[in-house]
Amino acid sequence: MYERILVTLDGSHYSEEIMAYAAGLAAAQGSALTLLRVVDKAADASEAEGYLQRLAAAHGAQGECVVAPGDVAEAILAQARQVPGTLVAMTSHGRSGLLQAMLGSVALRVVRASAGAPVLVYRPTGQAQVGAAALKVRSVVLPLDGTELSEAMIPQAGELAQRIGAELEIVGVVDPRQTTGSDMPDSDAMKGLESGYVRNQARTLAERFQVAADWEVLHGDPAEAITAYLSGRRDVILAMATHGRSALQTALLGSVTAGCLSKAGVPVLMRVP
Repeated sequence: MYERILVTLDGSHYSEEIMAYAAGLAAAQGSALTLLRVVDKAADASEAEGYLQRLAAAHGAQGECVVAPGDVAEAILAQARQVPGTLVAMTSHGRSGLLQAMLGSVALRVVRASAGAPVLVYRPTGQAQVGAAALKVRSVVLPLDGTELSEAMIPQAGELAQRIGAELEIVGVVDPRQTTGSDMPDSDAMKGLESGYVRNQARTLAERFQVAADWEVLHGDPAEAITAYLSGRRDVILAMATHGRSALQTALLGSVTAGCLSKAGVPVLMRVP
């Protein structure tokens, strides 16, 4: 599915927290693993290259250092375009340890400008074990709600599960806030509709992608419910499409995708359709 996993690093432990997932995906797919460091000044290249080579040697990867004053996101995208079938993997923030609108400014620009290609984003905790061995992803969790936006992620989620030998988990969420009012179905009816849709999707996608598939209907605020569902699990990738191509009308900060990125503790394979 992906010919290359391109991991963007800035020299911080925060940025390295994505490495276990990226190395695991590369091993499972037989993909090349490349570690990328973008620096502002040529004078910083030697130190950056030494850092990359040490880390690359530990993971059987290739290291690349690029000098690109000012525009880190564009430098990352340019490197990704050089090899078709590249998956960019990055943390949502790095050296500063601060978030911008829950998704760091560089990661945000990369996601928005990736022309519909998914980007694997992980919000670092500062507590993960840096240098950990490659992590085997056993489940790809795909939240669906019947909208075109959520279903836009089906091909990427299904193909990834197929390629790495993971289970596909289809998740629906019944939000009580959306089942109130005289013109809305009652909650019991909504649960029935949701479970039928999610169950049918799991059955259909299992056959389509030839993978094991399971399903679950959750209840509550979508981001909170999905986060609780994933609590304590590390061997998971969450696959979600998001709004945000034009001026971030949903601001990502308030979106379900951003809420899951912030709280779920697992990487999110995200794309703007």
